[in-house]
Amino acid sequence: MTTIGVVRETAPGERRVALVPEDAGRLRRDGLEVVVECGAGAGAWYADAAYAAAGATVTSRVQVYADSDILLCVTPPDDVDALHTGQTLVGLLAPLRDPVRCRQLAATGVTAVSLDLLPRTLSRAQAMDALTSQANVAGYKAALVAADAYDAYLPMLMTAAGTARPARVLVLGAGVAGLQAIATARRLGAAVTGYDVREAAREDIASTGAAVLTLDVPAATGEGGYARRLSEDESRAQQEALDTAVAGFDIVITTAQVPDGRPPLLVTAAALEALRPGSVVVDAASGPLGGNVAGSEPGRTVVSSRGVTVIGAADLPARVPQAASSAYSRNLCALLAGLIRDGEVAIDPEDEIHAAVVVARDGEVVHPRVRAATSEEVPS
Repeated sequence: MTTIGVVRETAPGERRVALVPEDAGRLRRDGLEVVVECGAGAGAWYADAAYAAAGATVTSRVQVYADSDILLCVTPPDDVDALHTGQTLVGLLAPLRDPVRCRQLAATGVTAVSLDLLPRTLSRAQAMDALTSQANVAGYKAALVAADAYDAYLPMLMTAAGTARPARVLVLGAGVAGLQAIATARRLGAAVTGYDVREAAREDIASTGAAVLTLDVPAATGEGGYARRLSEDESRAQQEALDTAVAGFDIVITTAQVPDGRPPLLVTAAALEALRPGSVVVDAASGPLGGNVAGSEPGRTVVSSRGVTVIGAADLPARVPQAASSAYSRNLCALLAGLIRDGEVAIDPEDEIHAAVVVARDGEVVHPRVRAATSEEVPS
């Protein structure tokens, strides 16, 4: 019988857990064993007793590693050396951003499966789409972070002392996170405008009821519906137009990402200088490779000499750990349903999803793009 293991996350500030008690019970009913490290769900307020009540065995980290056939995580654990040959590690492993870690995983003899690489355009992959589920949480939290930092009302308020106008909010990037930020800011009563370089995304903005910022630059839709990287001339034209437009807003939320690359710079130092004192800029794309806002740093809040607050809002899903964990857990369960056959792990290289998400197997990095990123020869 296959045993599913869940460990406590080791990344700084990470409060999510890969499997919630409800889904642990679901896996048990499907005939799988579940072992959970003591305290694995504590950061998301899931008690050990809840896992035990769902039929899971709550035990030490060492025992989880020893007993698990499949180990579930959110991000790669620090102690990858504790993994052993024959295990399968499933999580958001960021293999293209951290190919060295992938080599380390391959060296342990595990099968490494990364949800980052899921082909999101396949309809049967939608229930497994952890990037989308976590981006939804990130967009929601980005709007709340902005509202908390802003020193005035978001909605229009009419009182005996006068009328307070609604805050003017600009959201740059209208993928999943951006659209959720737009929707949340609108629910809070702000006057919201959205912008994206992709034509279809502009239509999505309009469908939410928000205003669409129109700049005189061409649409830039790339592979898989993501924004493609702009040419130098396109980027310059967009930046000049954005620098002018940004100054008219009280809150700016940026969410623009490029798959496996550095996020585009959208709010320059010049644009920050043009914002009025008291304005707030939330960079939800802030991360190890940079962000959308000049000078933003992951996990830091900086107030400029002009009184503009810039928030490097990294790891937003970890700041809404219960909702993020619940959604992520469902994604993993959907993936496991396709990985396990007759109670055993069954990787099928001919399956589109399996071929896309399996990064390492049998001691080697097998994913072509990841293998290329490790400077090894790409298999033919």
